[in-house]
Amino acid sequence: MITKDTYIEDMVKEYPQTVTLLMKRGVVCIRCGEPVWGTLGETMDRAKIENQDEIVDALNKAVMA
Repeated sequence: MITKDTYIEDMVKEYPQTVTLLMKRGVVCIRCGEPVWGTLGETMDRAKIENQDEIVDALNKAVMA
């Protein structure tokens, strides 16, 4: 289960299908080559994402499909 405490690096390794969703929602740009992103919650806070729970729900739905 993905939570705001999930490290993005771990999530992307385990669930590569989440990359597109993260990029479309403006959470992180995987292509930019950021070496470390931290947790999903930290990254969404830095990006000033307001609908964080919606994104977490969408990520969990994507990995369950």
